[in-house]
Amino acid sequence: MGLYEQCLTGVIEYLQKQMQPKARRGIFTAPVVIWLMIRQRLQPRRTLAVGVESLIAGEADRLLSPCKRTRQRRFSHRTGGYSHARQRLPKLLCRQVLIELTTRLREILKPEGGPRAYILDGSSLELEASPGLCRLYPPAENQRVRGHWPVLRLVVLHEAETGLAETPHWGPMYGANAVSEQQLAEQAMLGLEPGSILIGDRNFGIFSVAWAARQRNLEVIIRMQNERAYKVAGGPIAREGEQAVCWKPSRFDGRSRGGMPPEASISGRLISVRIGRGKSQQWLHVFTTLELPQQEVLALYGKRWNIETDLRSLKRTVGLNHIAARNESMMEKEVLTAMAAYNLVRAVMALAAYRHQLSPRQLSFTFVLNVVNARWPRLQATTDVETYRHEVHDMIDAAAQGIHPKRRKRRNFPRAVWGHGFHFPLRKAKSPNA
Repeated sequence: MGLYEQCLTGVIEYLQKQMQPKARRGIFTAPVVIWLMIRQRLQPRRTLAVGVESLIAGEADRLLSPCKRTRQRRFSHRTGGYSHARQRLPKLLCRQVLIELTTRLREILKPEGGPRAYILDGSSLELEASPGLCRLYPPAENQRVRGHWPVLRLVVLHEAETGLAETPHWGPMYGANAVSEQQLAEQAMLGLEPGSILIGDRNFGIFSVAWAARQRNLEVIIRMQNERAYKVAGGPIAREGEQAVCWKPSRFDGRSRGGMPPEASISGRLISVRIGRGKSQQWLHVFTTLELPQQEVLALYGKRWNIETDLRSLKRTVGLNHIAARNESMMEKEVLTAMAAYNLVRAVMALAAYRHQLSPRQLSFTFVLNVVNARWPRLQATTDVETYRHEVHDMIDAAAQGIHPKRRKRRNFPRAVWGHGFHFPLRKAKSPNA
Protein backbone atom coordinates (compact mmCIF):
# COMPACT_ATOMS: atom_id res chain seq x y z
CA MET A 1 0.00 0.00 0.00
CA GLY A 2 2.87 2.38 0.79
CA LEU A 3 4.47 1.71 -2.59
CA TYR A 4 1.13 2.25 -4.31
CA GLU A 5 0.68 5.58 -2.51
CA GLN A 6 4.15 6.77 -3.60
CA CYS A 7 3.49 5.82 -7.22
CA LEU A 8 0.08 7.47 -7.37
CA THR A 9 1.20 10.69 -5.70
CA GLY A 10 3.88 11.37 -8.30
CA VAL A 11 1.70 10.34 -11.23
CA ILE A 12 -1.27 12.48 -10.19
CA GLU A 13 0.95 15.52 -9.68
CA TYR A 14 2.39 15.01 -13.15
CA LEU A 15 -1.04 14.67 -14.74
CA GLN A 16 -2.35 17.74 -12.96
CA LYS A 17 0.43 19.78 -14.53
CA GLN A 18 -0.07 18.27 -17.99
CA MET A 19 -3.84 17.85 -18.19
CA GLN A 20 -5.08 20.15 -15.42
CA PRO A 21 -7.97 17.82 -14.48
CA LYS A 22 -10.73 18.98 -12.19
CA ALA A 23 -10.20 17.58 -8.71
CA ARG A 24 -13.25 15.76 -7.38
CA ARG A 25 -13.66 15.64 -3.63
CA GLY A 26 -15.62 12.60 -2.58
CA ILE A 27 -15.26 8.93 -1.80
CA PHE A 28 -14.27 7.58 -5.20
CA THR A 29 -11.17 9.60 -6.03
CA ALA A 30 -8.71 8.35 -8.66
CA PRO A 31 -6.32 6.65 -6.17
CA VAL A 32 -9.23 4.85 -4.50
CA VAL A 33 -10.79 3.71 -7.77
CA ILE A 34 -7.56 2.29 -9.20
CA TRP A 35 -6.80 0.46 -5.96
CA LEU A 36 -10.30 -1.04 -5.88
CA MET A 37 -9.97 -2.14 -9.51
CA ILE A 38 -6.69 -3.88 -8.65
CA ARG A 39 -8.20 -5.59 -5.61
CA GLN A 40 -11.25 -6.53 -7.67
CA ARG A 41 -9.03 -8.33 -10.19
CA LEU A 42 -7.45 -10.42 -7.42
CA GLN A 43 -10.78 -11.75 -6.16
CA PRO A 44 -12.43 -14.93 -7.51
CA ARG A 45 -15.67 -13.28 -8.69
CA ARG A 46 -14.22 -9.90 -9.76
CA THR A 47 -17.54 -8.02 -9.50
CA LEU A 48 -18.13 -4.36 -8.71
CA ALA A 49 -19.77 -5.38 -5.44
CA VAL A 50 -16.47 -6.94 -4.34
CA GLY A 51 -14.72 -3.59 -4.77
CA VAL A 52 -17.41 -1.68 -2.88
CA GLU A 53 -17.43 -4.15 0.01
CA SER A 54 -13.64 -3.99 0.31
CA LEU A 55 -13.95 -0.19 0.52
CA ILE A 56 -16.53 -0.46 3.31
CA ALA A 57 -14.31 -2.98 5.12
CA GLY A 58 -11.59 -0.30 5.34
CA GLU A 59 -9.07 -1.60 2.82
CA ALA A 60 -8.62 1.83 1.21
CA ASP A 61 -8.84 4.07 4.29
CA ARG A 62 -5.32 5.41 3.75
CA LEU A 63 -6.31 6.64 0.28
CA LEU A 64 -9.62 8.33 1.14
CA SER A 65 -9.93 12.10 0.83
CA PRO A 66 -10.98 14.03 3.97
CA CYS A 67 -14.53 14.78 2.86
CA LYS A 68 -17.64 14.78 5.02
CA ARG A 69 -18.88 11.35 3.92
CA THR A 70 -15.57 9.64 4.60
CA ARG A 71 -15.29 11.22 8.05
CA GLN A 72 -18.77 10.03 8.91
CA ARG A 73 -18.23 6.61 7.24
CA ARG A 74 -21.42 7.02 5.20
CA PHE A 75 -20.70 4.47 2.49
CA SER A 76 -23.41 2.91 0.33
CA HIS A 77 -23.38 -0.78 -0.55
CA ARG A 78 -24.66 0.02 -4.04
CA THR A 79 -22.22 -0.05 -6.95
CA GLY A 80 -23.49 2.93 -8.97
CA GLY A 81 -21.02 5.50 -7.61
CA TYR A 82 -18.08 3.14 -8.09
CA SER A 83 -19.21 2.34 -11.64
CA HIS A 84 -19.47 6.02 -12.63
CA ALA A 85 -16.06 6.74 -11.06
CA ARG A 86 -14.49 3.95 -13.13
CA GLN A 87 -15.93 5.50 -16.29
CA ARG A 88 -14.51 8.95 -15.41
CA LEU A 89 -11.03 7.60 -14.68
CA PRO A 90 -8.43 8.77 -17.27
CA LYS A 91 -6.75 6.02 -19.29
CA LEU A 92 -3.42 7.86 -19.13
CA LEU A 93 -3.51 7.70 -15.35
CA CYS A 94 -3.94 3.91 -15.37
CA ARG A 95 -1.07 3.52 -17.83
CA GLN A 96 1.28 5.72 -15.82
CA VAL A 97 0.41 3.91 -12.59
CA LEU A 98 1.28 0.57 -14.21
CA ILE A 99 4.60 1.92 -15.52
CA GLU A 100 5.59 3.47 -12.18
CA LEU A 101 4.51 0.43 -10.19
CA THR A 102 6.46 -1.95 -12.43
CA THR A 103 9.56 0.26 -12.25
CA ARG A 104 9.45 0.42 -8.44
CA LEU A 105 8.88 -3.30 -8.10
CA ARG A 106 11.78 -4.04 -10.44
CA GLU A 107 14.06 -1.81 -8.34
CA ILE A 108 13.04 -3.64 -5.17
CA LEU A 109 13.43 -7.13 -6.61
CA LYS A 110 16.64 -6.54 -8.58
CA PRO A 111 18.25 -3.27 -7.51
CA GLU A 112 21.71 -4.08 -8.92
CA GLY A 113 20.50 -3.54 -12.49
CA GLY A 114 22.36 -5.15 -15.38
CA PRO A 115 20.92 -6.53 -18.63
CA ARG A 116 17.52 -8.18 -18.20
CA ALA A 117 16.07 -10.95 -20.31
CA TYR A 118 12.49 -10.58 -21.54
CA ILE A 119 10.27 -13.25 -23.04
CA LEU A 120 8.06 -12.13 -25.91
CA ASP A 121 4.74 -13.70 -26.83
CA GLY A 122 1.20 -12.83 -27.80
CA SER A 123 -2.33 -14.03 -27.20
CA SER A 124 -5.95 -13.12 -27.92
CA LEU A 125 -8.63 -11.82 -25.56
CA GLU A 126 -12.40 -12.00 -25.88
CA LEU A 127 -14.41 -8.78 -25.49
CA GLU A 128 -18.05 -7.92 -24.88
CA ALA A 129 -20.21 -7.87 -28.00
CA SER A 130 -21.13 -4.19 -27.90
CA PRO A 131 -21.54 -2.27 -31.19
CA GLY A 132 -18.53 -0.04 -30.48
CA LEU A 133 -16.15 -2.89 -29.67
CA CYS A 134 -17.41 -4.97 -32.62
CA ARG A 135 -16.57 -2.06 -34.91
CA LEU A 136 -13.06 -1.54 -33.45
CA TYR A 137 -12.19 -5.20 -32.84
CA PRO A 138 -14.19 -7.23 -35.37
CA PRO A 139 -15.05 -10.86 -34.55
CA ALA A 140 -13.66 -13.73 -36.58
CA GLU A 141 -15.56 -14.68 -39.72
CA ASN A 142 -15.37 -16.99 -42.70
CA GLN A 143 -17.28 -17.38 -45.96
CA ARG A 144 -20.46 -18.58 -44.21
CA VAL A 145 -20.79 -17.02 -40.76
CA ARG A 146 -19.48 -14.21 -38.58
CA GLY A 147 -18.51 -14.75 -34.96
CA HIS A 148 -20.26 -13.09 -32.04
CA TRP A 149 -17.44 -11.97 -29.71
CA PRO A 150 -14.93 -9.24 -30.64
CA VAL A 151 -11.33 -10.41 -30.45
CA LEU A 152 -8.32 -8.39 -29.32
CA ARG A 153 -4.73 -9.34 -30.09
CA LEU A 154 -2.30 -8.63 -27.25
CA VAL A 155 1.50 -8.80 -27.03
CA VAL A 156 3.31 -8.53 -23.70
CA LEU A 157 6.91 -8.85 -22.48
CA HIS A 158 7.58 -10.80 -19.27
CA GLU A 159 10.85 -10.64 -17.38
CA ALA A 160 12.44 -14.08 -17.59
CA GLU A 161 13.57 -14.26 -13.95
CA THR A 162 10.76 -12.67 -11.93
CA GLY A 163 7.84 -12.84 -14.39
CA LEU A 164 7.01 -9.12 -14.08
CA ALA A 165 4.96 -7.96 -17.08
CA GLU A 166 5.72 -4.82 -19.03
CA THR A 167 3.02 -2.51 -20.40
CA PRO A 168 1.10 -4.54 -23.02
CA HIS A 169 0.30 -3.50 -26.56
CA TRP A 170 -2.80 -4.55 -28.42
CA GLY A 171 -4.84 -4.11 -31.56
CA PRO A 172 -7.60 -5.78 -33.61
CA MET A 173 -7.00 -9.39 -34.59
CA TYR A 174 -9.39 -9.39 -37.57
CA GLY A 175 -10.78 -6.85 -39.99
CA ALA A 176 -9.27 -4.22 -42.25
CA ASN A 177 -7.16 -2.71 -39.45
CA ALA A 178 -5.85 -6.00 -38.08
CA VAL A 179 -2.31 -5.94 -36.68
CA SER A 180 0.17 -8.78 -36.46
CA GLU A 181 2.04 -9.94 -33.37
CA GLN A 182 5.26 -8.87 -35.07
CA GLN A 183 4.03 -5.27 -35.42
CA LEU A 184 2.95 -5.19 -31.78
CA ALA A 185 6.29 -6.69 -30.75
CA GLU A 186 8.15 -3.79 -32.37
CA GLN A 187 6.02 -1.38 -30.33
CA ALA A 188 6.68 -3.33 -27.13
CA MET A 189 10.46 -3.04 -27.66
CA LEU A 190 10.33 0.73 -27.30
CA GLY A 191 10.06 0.51 -23.50
CA LEU A 192 13.12 -1.71 -22.97
CA GLU A 193 16.50 -0.48 -21.84
CA PRO A 194 19.41 -0.80 -24.32
CA GLY A 195 21.33 -4.01 -23.77
CA SER A 196 18.27 -6.02 -22.73
CA ILE A 197 17.84 -9.53 -24.12
CA LEU A 198 14.77 -10.43 -26.18
CA ILE A 199 13.69 -14.10 -26.28
CA GLY A 200 11.13 -15.22 -28.86
CA ASP A 201 9.82 -18.36 -30.54
CA ARG A 202 9.50 -19.15 -34.25
CA ASN A 203 6.62 -16.72 -34.66
CA PHE A 204 9.07 -13.86 -34.00
CA GLY A 205 12.03 -15.51 -35.72
CA ILE A 206 11.88 -13.24 -38.76
CA PHE A 207 14.29 -10.61 -39.95
CA SER A 208 12.06 -7.57 -39.32
CA VAL A 209 11.74 -8.38 -35.59
CA ALA A 210 15.48 -8.98 -35.19
CA TRP A 211 16.27 -5.82 -37.17
CA ALA A 212 13.93 -3.70 -35.03
CA ALA A 213 15.55 -5.10 -31.87
CA ARG A 214 19.08 -4.36 -33.09
CA GLN A 215 18.09 -0.81 -34.07
CA ARG A 216 17.19 -0.28 -30.40
CA ASN A 217 20.46 -1.88 -29.18
CA LEU A 218 18.72 -5.01 -27.92
CA GLU A 219 20.22 -8.48 -28.00
CA VAL A 220 18.08 -11.31 -29.41
CA ILE A 221 17.65 -15.04 -28.89
CA ILE A 222 15.01 -16.19 -31.36
CA ARG A 223 14.13 -19.56 -32.79
CA MET A 224 14.05 -19.96 -36.56
CA GLN A 225 12.07 -22.28 -38.78
CA ASN A 226 14.06 -25.00 -40.47
CA GLU A 227 13.76 -23.50 -43.96
CA ARG A 228 14.81 -20.04 -42.77
CA ALA A 229 17.74 -21.51 -40.82
CA TYR A 230 18.92 -23.38 -43.95
CA LYS A 231 18.70 -20.17 -45.95
CA VAL A 232 20.74 -18.22 -43.39
CA ALA A 233 23.29 -21.03 -43.01
CA GLY A 234 23.69 -21.39 -46.77
CA GLY A 235 22.49 -24.98 -46.98
CA PRO A 236 21.01 -27.92 -45.04
CA ILE A 237 22.21 -28.46 -41.47
CA ALA A 238 23.14 -32.07 -40.68
CA ARG A 239 25.28 -31.73 -37.53
CA GLU A 240 24.83 -30.09 -34.18
CA GLY A 241 26.92 -27.03 -33.38
CA GLU A 242 27.08 -23.31 -34.08
CA GLN A 243 28.35 -21.11 -36.87
CA ALA A 244 28.79 -17.41 -37.48
CA VAL A 245 26.24 -16.12 -39.98
CA CYS A 246 25.19 -12.88 -41.63
CA TRP A 247 21.41 -12.76 -41.83
CA LYS A 248 20.08 -10.86 -44.84
CA PRO A 249 16.37 -10.30 -45.47
CA SER A 250 14.43 -11.87 -48.28
CA ARG A 251 11.62 -10.16 -50.15
CA PHE A 252 9.16 -11.72 -47.69
CA ASP A 253 10.84 -10.37 -44.52
CA GLY A 254 9.09 -7.00 -44.38
CA ARG A 255 11.78 -4.92 -46.05
CA SER A 256 9.29 -2.35 -47.35
CA ARG A 257 7.30 -2.10 -44.09
CA GLY A 258 10.35 -1.83 -41.84
CA GLY A 259 12.08 0.92 -43.82
CA MET A 260 15.29 -1.11 -44.07
CA PRO A 261 18.16 -0.01 -46.29
CA PRO A 262 19.04 -2.25 -49.26
CA GLU A 263 22.23 -3.45 -47.53
CA ALA A 264 20.45 -4.37 -44.25
CA SER A 265 21.96 -7.39 -42.47
CA ILE A 266 22.51 -8.74 -38.95
CA SER A 267 25.63 -10.56 -37.80
CA GLY A 268 25.26 -13.26 -35.19
CA ARG A 269 25.45 -16.96 -34.47
CA LEU A 270 23.20 -19.82 -35.52
CA ILE A 271 23.05 -22.61 -32.93
CA SER A 272 21.57 -25.94 -34.05
CA VAL A 273 20.86 -28.84 -31.65
CA ARG A 274 18.55 -31.84 -31.47
CA ILE A 275 15.88 -31.81 -28.78
CA GLY A 276 13.32 -34.33 -27.63
CA ARG A 277 13.46 -38.06 -26.98
CA GLY A 278 13.62 -41.06 -29.27
CA LYS A 279 11.65 -40.78 -32.48
CA SER A 280 10.15 -37.45 -31.45
CA GLN A 281 13.48 -35.61 -31.70
CA GLN A 282 13.52 -32.48 -33.79
CA TRP A 283 15.94 -29.72 -34.72
CA LEU A 284 16.18 -26.51 -32.71
CA HIS A 285 17.74 -23.60 -34.59
CA VAL A 286 18.40 -20.49 -32.48
CA PHE A 287 19.78 -17.21 -33.84
CA THR A 288 21.48 -14.95 -31.29
CA THR A 289 23.57 -11.81 -31.23
CA LEU A 290 24.96 -12.59 -27.76
CA GLU A 291 28.56 -13.65 -27.20
CA LEU A 292 27.70 -16.04 -24.36
CA PRO A 293 28.66 -19.72 -24.52
CA GLN A 294 26.30 -22.01 -26.39
CA GLN A 295 24.91 -23.73 -23.27
CA GLU A 296 24.07 -20.41 -21.62
CA VAL A 297 22.23 -19.23 -24.73
CA LEU A 298 20.22 -22.46 -24.86
CA ALA A 299 19.48 -22.20 -21.13
CA LEU A 300 18.11 -18.67 -21.66
CA TYR A 301 15.95 -19.85 -24.55
CA GLY A 302 14.74 -22.73 -22.37
CA LYS A 303 13.01 -20.15 -20.14
CA ARG A 304 10.75 -19.15 -23.02
CA TRP A 305 8.14 -21.74 -22.05
CA ASN A 306 7.46 -19.80 -18.82
CA ILE A 307 5.48 -17.20 -20.71
CA GLU A 308 2.90 -19.83 -21.61
CA THR A 309 2.05 -20.26 -17.93
CA ASP A 310 2.32 -16.48 -17.42
CA LEU A 311 -0.34 -15.87 -20.07
CA ARG A 312 -2.48 -18.60 -18.56
CA SER A 313 -2.28 -16.87 -15.17
CA LEU A 314 -3.24 -13.54 -16.76
CA LYS A 315 -6.16 -14.96 -18.72
CA ARG A 316 -7.58 -17.52 -16.28
CA THR A 317 -6.48 -16.55 -12.76
CA VAL A 318 -6.61 -12.76 -13.15
CA GLY A 319 -9.57 -13.07 -15.52
CA LEU A 320 -8.45 -11.39 -18.74
CA ASN A 321 -9.76 -14.16 -21.00
CA HIS A 322 -13.06 -12.24 -21.26
CA ILE A 323 -13.16 -8.52 -20.48
CA ALA A 324 -16.60 -7.45 -19.31
CA ALA A 325 -16.43 -3.85 -20.55
CA ARG A 326 -18.72 -2.41 -23.18
CA ASN A 327 -16.60 0.49 -24.47
CA GLU A 328 -13.00 0.86 -25.56
CA SER A 329 -11.94 3.21 -22.77
CA MET A 330 -13.16 0.92 -19.99
CA MET A 331 -11.67 -2.10 -21.73
CA GLU A 332 -8.22 -0.50 -21.81
CA LYS A 333 -8.44 0.47 -18.13
CA GLU A 334 -9.39 -3.10 -17.23
CA VAL A 335 -6.34 -4.46 -19.07
CA LEU A 336 -3.94 -2.00 -17.45
CA THR A 337 -5.20 -2.46 -13.89
CA ALA A 338 -5.21 -6.24 -14.35
CA MET A 339 -1.53 -6.03 -15.31
CA ALA A 340 -0.83 -3.98 -12.18
CA ALA A 341 -2.60 -6.59 -10.03
CA TYR A 342 -0.65 -9.38 -11.72
CA ASN A 343 2.67 -7.62 -11.05
CA LEU A 344 1.85 -7.13 -7.36
CA VAL A 345 1.35 -10.88 -6.94
CA ARG A 346 4.54 -11.53 -8.91
CA ALA A 347 6.40 -9.25 -6.50
CA VAL A 348 5.19 -11.31 -3.52
CA MET A 349 6.33 -14.47 -5.32
CA ALA A 350 9.79 -13.00 -5.95
CA LEU A 351 10.18 -11.81 -2.35
CA ALA A 352 9.15 -15.23 -1.04
CA ALA A 353 11.57 -16.97 -3.41
CA TYR A 354 14.55 -14.76 -2.53
CA ARG A 355 13.87 -15.11 1.20
CA HIS A 356 13.97 -18.92 0.92
CA GLN A 357 16.75 -19.22 -1.73
CA LEU A 358 14.36 -20.32 -4.48
CA SER A 359 13.68 -19.23 -8.02
CA PRO A 360 10.49 -17.16 -8.50
CA ARG A 361 9.56 -19.49 -11.33
CA GLN A 362 9.36 -22.41 -8.89
CA LEU A 363 6.28 -20.97 -7.17
CA SER A 364 2.65 -21.30 -8.23
CA PHE A 365 0.90 -18.04 -9.12
CA THR A 366 -2.52 -19.31 -8.00
CA PHE A 367 -1.14 -20.63 -4.70
CA VAL A 368 0.49 -17.29 -3.85
CA LEU A 369 -2.64 -15.37 -4.86
CA ASN A 370 -4.72 -17.50 -2.50
CA VAL A 371 -2.24 -16.83 0.31
CA VAL A 372 -2.38 -13.07 -0.31
CA ASN A 373 -6.20 -13.02 -0.34
CA ALA A 374 -6.39 -15.09 2.85
CA ARG A 375 -3.86 -12.96 4.78
CA TRP A 376 -5.06 -9.58 3.54
CA PRO A 377 -7.73 -8.97 6.24
CA ARG A 378 -5.19 -9.67 8.99
CA LEU A 379 -2.73 -7.23 7.45
CA GLN A 380 -5.38 -4.52 7.24
CA ALA A 381 -6.44 -5.05 10.86
CA THR A 382 -2.88 -4.69 12.19
CA THR A 383 -1.89 -1.27 13.52
CA ASP A 384 1.41 -2.00 15.29
CA VAL A 385 4.51 -1.72 13.09
CA GLU A 386 6.31 -4.77 14.53
CA THR A 387 3.19 -6.91 14.36
CA TYR A 388 2.61 -5.81 10.77
CA ARG A 389 6.18 -6.74 9.82
CA HIS A 390 5.72 -10.13 11.45
CA GLU A 391 2.47 -10.69 9.53
CA VAL A 392 4.16 -9.77 6.24
CA HIS A 393 7.02 -12.21 6.87
CA ASP A 394 4.50 -14.87 7.84
CA MET A 395 2.64 -14.30 4.55
CA ILE A 396 5.87 -14.50 2.55
CA ASP A 397 6.88 -17.72 4.32
CA ALA A 398 3.48 -19.23 3.54
CA ALA A 399 3.77 -18.18 -0.11
CA ALA A 400 7.17 -19.88 -0.37
CA GLN A 401 5.51 -23.25 0.25
CA GLY A 402 3.69 -23.17 -3.09
CA ILE A 403 6.48 -24.90 -5.01
CA HIS A 404 5.59 -26.65 -8.24
CA PRO A 405 6.18 -30.43 -8.03
CA LYS A 406 9.07 -31.81 -10.02
CA ARG A 407 7.79 -34.38 -12.48
CA ARG A 408 10.52 -36.94 -13.07
CA LYS A 409 8.39 -39.07 -15.37
CA ARG A 410 6.00 -38.35 -18.16
CA ARG A 411 2.30 -38.90 -17.61
CA ASN A 412 1.31 -42.52 -18.21
CA PHE A 413 -2.17 -41.44 -19.31
CA PRO A 414 -3.33 -39.06 -22.05
CA ARG A 415 -4.55 -35.61 -21.07
CA ALA A 416 -8.29 -35.50 -21.71
CA VAL A 417 -11.48 -34.04 -20.27
CA TRP A 418 -15.09 -35.12 -20.25
CA GLY A 419 -17.30 -33.32 -22.72
CA HIS A 420 -20.03 -30.98 -21.50
CA GLY A 421 -23.59 -31.71 -22.55
CA PHE A 422 -25.78 -28.98 -24.04
CA HIS A 423 -29.43 -28.52 -23.12
CA PHE A 424 -30.03 -25.90 -25.78
CA PRO A 425 -28.78 -25.55 -29.36
CA LEU A 426 -25.85 -23.21 -29.97
CA ARG A 427 -26.76 -19.79 -31.30
CA LYS A 428 -25.11 -18.95 -34.60
CA ALA A 429 -24.84 -15.56 -36.23
CA LYS A 430 -26.30 -15.21 -39.69
CA SER A 431 -23.97 -14.62 -42.60
CA PRO A 432 -23.89 -11.00 -43.80
CA ASN A 433 -24.54 -12.30 -47.34
CA ALA A 434 -27.59 -14.32 -46.26
